[in-house]
Amino acid sequence: MKQERYVIALGGNALGNTLAEQKVAVHGAAQAIADLIEEGHEVVIAHGNGPQVGALTLALEAAGKTEAKTEHFPLEVCIAMTQGYIGSDLQTILREELLNRGIDKPVATIVTHTLVDERDHAFQDPTKPIGAFYTAEEAKEMEAKGYPMKEDAGRGYRRVVASPKPIDIVEKSTVEVLLGAGQVPIACGGAGIPVKHVGEHGLQGVSAVVDKDFASAKLAELIGADALVILTAVEKACLNFNTPEEQGLDQLDPATVAKYIAEGHFAPGSMLPKMQAALSFAESGANRRSLITLLSKAKEGIEGKTGTSIVGK
Repeated sequence: MKQERYVIALGGNALGNTLAEQKVAVHGAAQAIADLIEEGHEVVIAHGNGPQVGALTLALEAAGKTEAKTEHFPLEVCIAMTQGYIGSDLQTILREELLNRGIDKPVATIVTHTLVDERDHAFQDPTKPIGAFYTAEEAKEMEAKGYPMKEDAGRGYRRVVASPKPIDIVEKSTVEVLLGAGQVPIACGGAGIPVKHVGEHGLQGVSAVVDKDFASAKLAELIGADALVILTAVEKACLNFNTPEEQGLDQLDPATVAKYIAEGHFAPGSMLPKMQAALSFAESGANRRSLITLLSKAKEGIEGKTGTSIVGK
């Protein structure tokens, strides 16, 4: 069997909504990832953090309203925090799974930064809501501190941030060094900490949320991966999802995917970015392929038995 390089992208929702659920989900992911490693493939793990960073932000904002007066942490700091605790679960549980199979292969979490362009149009109209709901008066105070706020369907005001596209993964060379040393890197947690260039060599965090699937696709492209595997909460992408006419999608070529995207078949904020990211990677080089499938069906998907795959030329 040909040895290949995989980037496995785990959805934040697929990792559960609580710490206990996360550990259970990670055990399932570890088994699928260990299967690939046992077959001799190189694997890089990326993951989302939507529920996790949301819970952390809510907790810190709530604490800030108490006598504790907890500091209002910038979003990029919260992303860094979740990279640590999600990565810790992933690396310890995967390490255990590998050792149980007689495989002594180190697993390491990399605090990863994702470069974005401050001229990205997403910064002109931030739309991604995060954190708690505020009254109109509280929202004005937040705006005075530099946090954009928007009214949310009559439920109050919420902080909103931009969702720019990734243009580079700062630690990509570190990922390659670890792969070359026979290790398993965990990178781009929560899509990476979004940063912009400052001066000749500096980096500065920006208040933004990069989509995990786009960041994973960019990392896979930059390190020359053979396949991008997006593990999520559904077995396949579908046309007419959740209707009587629902149709699961199997193997697709890039032109067909682009056509379906243009026709509006996939929901924004859900399957659309996954299909766009999968298409982007499949088109980024010769013989590259993407797979979208259910976390528990990862092995079958990689074997070509299920999931939605996009195969480039």
